[in-house]
Amino acid sequence: MRNRVVVLTAAMGLALSLSISVKAQNAETGQAPQHGVAQRGASIYGQLGKDSGGPAPKHDLTGVWAGGGGGRAAAPPWEQLMTPWGKARFALNKPEGTNSQYSVAEANDPTRTCDPVGFPRNILWNNRAMTLAQMPDRVVELFQYQKVWREIFTDGRELPKDIGAGNGQDWRYYGYSVGHWDGDFTLMVDTVGTDERTWLDNSGHPHSNDLRVQEQYTRTDRNDMELTVTLNDPVAYTKPFVAMKSNFRWLPKQQFEEQLCIPSEGLAYLSIIGDPAGNADGSSATH
Repeated sequence: MRNRVVVLTAAMGLALSLSISVKAQNAETGQAPQHGVAQRGASIYGQLGKDSGGPAPKHDLTGVWAGGGGGRAAAPPWEQLMTPWGKARFALNKPEGTNSQYSVAEANDPTRTCDPVGFPRNILWNNRAMTLAQMPDRVVELFQYQKVWREIFTDGRELPKDIGAGNGQDWRYYGYSVGHWDGDFTLMVDTVGTDERTWLDNSGHPHSNDLRVQEQYTRTDRNDMELTVTLNDPVAYTKPFVAMKSNFRWLPKQQFEEQLCIPSEGLAYLSIIGDPAGNADGSSATH
């Protein structure tokens, strides 16, 4: 059994290495991946060139937008702005990854077992492509990673004020969002009610239930859109700050990849990498 585990682990490691190598080559050369769907902003710009496509249409963000990939504003001051509550909560979060001090077995990232990424983490981390579809009373935003969506209501309603209280609304993984147009080309979105069990990013930065997120989507021309995300959480951070600025390109082929977190595969990964001496039933080998 141990030999099978070693072989499977080696195979997974090889596949991961090949995937990273191919993606790195695509980013360097500007070559778009297969299936006509770009993985990173660099690939999209390489595919479309620098053509603006002409003026942006008014009050229209419709289409598939690619890029992002976790672009951030320069040095977001996460730790410097944390309140005592924020620091205490941050100390409980144990991310995994190349730069983490925690092993796979120690990490407690909720997404490792395919719990919902939640908002705004799905915007701040790994947002490689998204679709914006406009309706008379709302904008629906669909995300390539995990194939989830959120509704941004544009019918003039107010954000709920009774979240988590008595007969009020429940906290949500993706919160409650309303939006309005600021001029002809910018959609402003405000979101509240995001469940504090979710993380803000891959590093485990926390937020409270009082988090308020403002997004600014500006279509600068037909093919380009800028997104700025500002966080305001007086429980976790001492003042509002810009957490991300990122650029997106309109995708002419209008296609998504299927990027899913599969629970069975996640559990297999945790068993193999987190407990390489374990048995097939998940129990640890005795010594």
